[in-house]
Amino acid sequence: MEPNGISRFEPYMLSVLRIMTGLLFLEHGTSKLLGFPPGPSPSMFALSWFAGMIELIGGVLVTLGLYTRAAAFIMSGEMAIGYFYVHAPKTFFPMLNGGDAAILYCFLFLYLAVAGGGAWSLDRLIFGDKSTRRLSPA
Repeated sequence: MEPNGISRFEPYMLSVLRIMTGLLFLEHGTSKLLGFPPGPSPSMFALSWFAGMIELIGGVLVTLGLYTRAAAFIMSGEMAIGYFYVHAPKTFFPMLNGGDAAILYCFLFLYLAVAGGGAWSLDRLIFGDKSTRRLSPA
């Protein structure tokens, strides 16, 4: 049965969510590793350098929708570790410890790891990702 009403846009909005989340996350990686936009640059092989690598490579993969599930799962884990390593020791409340974005990214990426890349993804184009099975063939 074909989806009707606004729900027919679900696979496309999943792709929009994935693309925007990937681009925003990519910015963190480019800032750490490429200095754009300007920000603190970590020493090579420091913990934040590895985080920057995950953010840069994962951000590109998620934005393109390529290996979305694996990249998003790794990025979700990075954000969980980042939250408990950097933010949680400051105080319990995410708004006060600055960790609300890390929590949001963690659960967005966890959702993408389960949902896949959506209608506009290289996963669907190359591998025929089953996460878009609700799409009509037309």
